[in-house]
Amino acid sequence: MATVEKMPMLQMGYDKLTAQLRELKAERPLIVDAIEEARAHGDLSENAEYHAAKERQGQVEATIADLEDKLSRAQVIDPRTLSGDKVIFGATVTLRDEDDKPVQYQIVGQAEADAKVGMISYNSPLGRALIGREVGDEVEVSVPSGDKFYLVDKIAFL
Repeated sequence: MATVEKMPMLQMGYDKLTAQLRELKAERPLIVDAIEEARAHGDLSENAEYHAAKERQGQVEATIADLEDKLSRAQVIDPRTLSGDKVIFGATVTLRDEDDKPVQYQIVGQAEADAKVGMISYNSPLGRALIGREVGDEVEVSVPSGDKFYLVDKIAFL
């Protein structure tokens, strides 16, 4: 029997997925109304409104199924309950780049990852390189713009 892989995420990511699911489920009746209205216009073979509504319905149903799957496999982790001296999921890591400038990232799940605000997925190249590292470790990461080197400066659980 296949095991279902848990999907670690922070509470914020879980809440975000739940809100998206709620919005899409609320859109369902509107799509059904649009399909019914388009059907009333007659010939379905040349009815662009009907085909657009049916396509949107398919997109919404697929996204709902995906969100429900992610939420059913969610393993919500509160980083404040964690501790240790190694980088793990939920840790906030301060790094020093090649120019000795500090950069800070929190290791999060794919649902909440947003590098612009310092939240990187544990599956990203940098996230994978950081997992298991300790303060003082050097990290080399291959990214599309080339190889980057970092020094782990601080690990916190916020």
